Amino acid sequence: MIIDATNAIAGRLASVIAKKALLGEDVVVLNSEKAVISGNKRWIIEKFKERRLRGHPYKGPFYPSRPDRVLRRMIRGMLPRKTARGRAAFKRVMCYVGVPDEFKDKECVKIKEADAGKLKTIKFIKLGALCKEIGWKGK
Repeated sequence: MIIDATNAIAGRLASVIAKKALLGEDVVVLNSEKAVISGNKRWIIEKFKERRLRGHPYKGPFYPSRPDRVLRRMIRGMLPRKTARGRAAFKRVMCYVGVPDEFKDKECVKIKEADAGKLKTIKFIKLGALCKEIGWKGK
């Protein structure tokens, strides 16, 4: 299943993807930098900077700064990753920034439950903008 994360709430998207991966589906997420995190921008940036800087630079815990890796880490948090079933499900999930050439002609699915149009607030930040704030040097 190929999912387009454009204008989708990241947490709700991650929970749907985790359920599908646990059921045995291979899940590919495109445009992960366009996913949305709702809440106060300053508070979200501070929270993610704290996560990024926590720990030892060689021993960890390590937190990603790329949007595709941050989204994959969110999905990992919703899987029972310490069991064989959870590890196998996590291997079935792939996230990408943008749309790679191999998926350009394929049909993408939008998750209706995760649409950001349902938000009752205008306070949100895109995952790409958040990652730029915490140190991503990409697009």
